[in-house]
Amino acid sequence: MFGPLQTVIKPAFREMLISGRLESDDRSQVTCIIADGILGFTIDVAEELGIPSIAFRTVSACCIWIYFCLPRLVENNDLPFKDEELDRSVTSVPEMEGFLRCRDLPSFCRANELDDPGLEFVKTETFNSTRSTAQILNTFDDIEAPIISQLRSYWPNLYTIGPLHALLKTVRGVSSSAKVSSNGLWQEDRSCMSWLDLQPPKSVVYVSFGSLTMVSREQWLEFWYGLINCGKRFLWVRRPDSFIHNEDDCQIPAELTEGTKQRGYMVEWAPQEEVLVHPAVGGFLTHSGWNSTLESMVAGVPMICWPHFADQQINSRYVSEVWKIGMDMKDTCDRTTVEKLVRDMMDDRKKELTAATSKVSEQARRSIAEGGSSYCNFKALLEFLRTTTTSSGI
Repeated sequence: MFGPLQTVIKPAFREMLISGRLESDDRSQVTCIIADGILGFTIDVAEELGIPSIAFRTVSACCIWIYFCLPRLVENNDLPFKDEELDRSVTSVPEMEGFLRCRDLPSFCRANELDDPGLEFVKTETFNSTRSTAQILNTFDDIEAPIISQLRSYWPNLYTIGPLHALLKTVRGVSSSAKVSSNGLWQEDRSCMSWLDLQPPKSVVYVSFGSLTMVSREQWLEFWYGLINCGKRFLWVRRPDSFIHNEDDCQIPAELTEGTKQRGYMVEWAPQEEVLVHPAVGGFLTHSGWNSTLESMVAGVPMICWPHFADQQINSRYVSEVWKIGMDMKDTCDRTTVEKLVRDMMDDRKKELTAATSKVSEQARRSIAEGGSSYCNFKALLEFLRTTTTSSGI
């Protein structure tokens, strides 16, 4: 993972910048690099060219803080851990001592060896990011304040400007319910919006596992049975490449087909931001990706979390134990659990979850409104760019 970045991509990136190919009559030379925070080679190139670099980490602040704490986790013998230790408490991450378990650590921490390439990569690139001129996080102060405070000891020039999808609307001066352009790789099937228009308020469970998660046939059927057995309406996004199957897998049990005709709707991709703010949606069964988590927060929709990799494990723990805006079913996939949690979200715990999600939604919306923390941080970031970038350097 690290080798090709240094030996192939870094030289090509450097050559692209110094060659002048990015310049045109209406576009001057590059005076600043904003790059994904795991692409540390961009910092090297920026330093060589004498221009500032800004690291943008797309995961949650709580995940990054665990990455910074990896040496402490090793020293405390929290890493590596065995499969039978998944529920063992982890107390060596400040601000998380009371609720963190081995199973809640980011997926890279499940490596069997400390020299695992994936674990080494996130550790190296996380500490390497401290060399950037500044850092950007897609989060907001109210929701991750204690963790953001810890991160500032490594990143003193940190700008928290999330939720970005909501801030974008503020900057553009459009309403929170306005249609937005899609940045997805799949064609949206907007027929689901017409279907939602026909459903009662807060009656639909929205199901989507993002753009990368793969689901086995067995898992797929367990979720399907759970959704049918709970008796709730559901809108399920199932990418064509989201599950592994062969010709023998094509037979679908009749009760699932019939149950879906009665209460369900399936599409290959959906306009998620619009779906989550639709009056008919009452809950979100999600993979706990950070973008999906933030979108659900802004919409005020409770979550059932089924995380897979990277920051999703710790995101789901924060959803259930810290923010208390949903439930965590990580490392579990059976129809009984799915049925129970959906009923809990839509019925038994509805009042409790509605109160918590409404509070978080208000905090998120306040942060991106004019004068809010993320709004002000964004303005400060723009001013930083104006004062630190120059036309000299390349």
